[in-house]
Amino acid sequence: MLLTPRQDDILAIAKANGRVTVDELAARFSVTPQTIRKDLNDLCDSRALTRVHGGAVFPTGNENVQYEARRAIAAAEKQAIGRTAAGIIPDNSSLFINIGTTTEAVGEALLEHRGLMVITNNVNVANRLRLSPGIEVVIAGGVVRHSDGGIVGEAAVDFIRQFKVDFAVIGVSAIDEDGVLLDFDFREVKVAQAIMSNARHVILVSDSSKFERTAPVKIGHISQVHTFITDRCPSERIRNVCLENDVRLIETNA
Repeated sequence: MLLTPRQDDILAIAKANGRVTVDELAARFSVTPQTIRKDLNDLCDSRALTRVHGGAVFPTGNENVQYEARRAIAAAEKQAIGRTAAGIIPDNSSLFINIGTTTEAVGEALLEHRGLMVITNNVNVANRLRLSPGIEVVIAGGVVRHSDGGIVGEAAVDFIRQFKVDFAVIGVSAIDEDGVLLDFDFREVKVAQAIMSNARHVILVSDSSKFERTAPVKIGHISQVHTFITDRCPSERIRNVCLENDVRLIETNA
């Protein structure tokens, strides 16, 4: 694909920042949002960028978006999702929290809870929750990823299997149209599967940008969770899957 000078600039900005938004680009180049959306669609069609709600991210393919860029994507939506998930989890309960920026938002929202036991393979969650006197933090052993502080590998899987908890809070990198839950790292997927198998109530937290992304490794299916919390669900097919499998769908921006 032959890029226009503006599309070249957009690609360079996305590469430098990890993401771009329609509104920011429209203001930067003094063009309409519709023009920017066409540019982003062209760049995504050529697989130079990956489309997300409100903009696009870099890179594409099997590489995950850099951690800091992921934290910036849909930050307000993740906070609302985190508060909603925390509202479901009562004091004096046990739970898993796995890797992800949305699950970290849940951890942040749990800081005022009391009597919790939180088992996690997320260094960022553990480091934040350890400051709360009402929460006991148990951290999994294994290989710590440099990119995001996630603990992965067989040692983490074996550790998780020792527990049976009340709740599991899991995140994903992508949700397929048929309800399949996807991620990038097969080692992380094995930990997520162990977490789902050893919790009485599984809460999936994901902002709506995950409907527009893809990833190569299958975690499981949305029918395996009990509650799905998102800012909005644009897929009627996913709604039907939730309805047919008694999955409670909560949309924070509904």
